[in-house]
Amino acid sequence: MGAGWELGAAAGRSLLLCAALLVAGCALGLRLGRGRAAADRGVLAWLCYDALVHFALEGPFVYLSFVGNIADSEGLIASLWKEYGKADARWLYFDPTIVSLEILTVVLDGSLALVLIYAIVKEKYYRHFLQITLCVCELYGGWMTFFPDWLMGSPNLNTDSWLYFGVYLVFFNSVWVLIPGLLLCQSWVELKKMYYKGTNSGKKFQ
Repeated sequence: MGAGWELGAAAGRSLLLCAALLVAGCALGLRLGRGRAAADRGVLAWLCYDALVHFALEGPFVYLSFVGNIADSEGLIASLWKEYGKADARWLYFDPTIVSLEILTVVLDGSLALVLIYAIVKEKYYRHFLQITLCVCELYGGWMTFFPDWLMGSPNLNTDSWLYFGVYLVFFNSVWVLIPGLLLCQSWVELKKMYYKGTNSGKKFQ
């Protein structure tokens, strides 16, 4: 009874923290996108949440991994990663692949998200170049996080629990596959529109 309650409480705190970041990211993104098209407001909401996750959750993970490891750390962020570590044990101790990817994610992906927010708000010409770059980085991170472990038979992944497998591993990580995929499609469509617009404008002056 006690162990089950502790498990539920730990999961609840972790999910509550993730929900709080989602609400904060959406609120900030929608505020920045006032007066813009619904699609851009949605993208801004996602990018603000994305940046918050990279800097507020994954940044501390990298720090804690260098000063020790998650399993021996204390605090709210450490408890969140300990909970996630029940689904993927590599996050509890210093795994070189995971830590290397997280450094890249925090520094590169987090920075790209911030610059992309600026590019959308200020309507900069390089918006879709940044959007494509960020999306490819996010997809690469997801691939390199899981495929090496899958090739070895998933020894570090807990697939026996619906919470750890269905929610932590599948749902949370698939979000960073689905949304970058949709944003890549959006960039494809917008670049195609710009190409044909430029082509048609050029023909008028021929």
